[in-house]
Amino acid sequence: MPGNNVQYRFEFSDGSEWRCEVAMEVERHKRSAELPEWTRLGFCQCSHCPLSTDEVRYCPYALALLEPARATADRPSHEPVSVSVNVRGREVRAETTLQRAMGSLLGLIGPFSGCPVTAILRPMARHHLPLSSPEETVVRAFSTYLLGQYLRDQHNKKADWSLQGLRRIYADLRQLNLGMSQRLRASQSEDAGVNSFVLLDLLAADVGYALEQYEGELDESFSEFLSNA
Repeated sequence: MPGNNVQYRFEFSDGSEWRCEVAMEVERHKRSAELPEWTRLGFCQCSHCPLSTDEVRYCPYALALLEPARATADRPSHEPVSVSVNVRGREVRAETTLQRAMGSLLGLIGPFSGCPVTAILRPMARHHLPLSSPEETVVRAFSTYLLGQYLRDQHNKKADWSLQGLRRIYADLRQLNLGMSQRLRASQSEDAGVNSFVLLDLLAADVGYALEQYEGELDESFSEFLSNA
């Protein structure tokens, strides 16, 4: 496995397994004569998608989801699964539900799919944390964005210390999660893929809520920064 790739392995209770490897670069999708209708850009296109159906035939994120959608099409979202993730020379293992494991994978696939809405998440995806908790997601989203603004400042570019840009990013992601879940409903007889986007949307909502109405959720974890004047 190339060093910059992340590999997910799903082991199901029926003895079967499925593997998916994600490269940390923008995916170049192979065209097929038999692509399903739900991959067309105009099929349940996200309301804020900047791509035009006159210029782009297929949704890049949908194309990247073809194999995951096929692998989970007949599996319920709460099916137990053993998942192992090889990332940056480490292996992370967990016993969880299919929807949670798939949510983690789909959140990694999106930034490198070619979707213009998720492209801004590539810096965070390059430092992927499998199966991250809501608190971990909030910390990573804030810290990645603020580091990006610091780097902009170092390059004499305007920096957004107010986090207004982060608000817009996560508002856009919530719209995208809705659109992609509608696409997957057309591709699956079961709900694993759809509910994976529901979980991703809950994580995006946590970030948005922390931005709009912070209630001290992270104070304990960052108490050392708050103890000095």
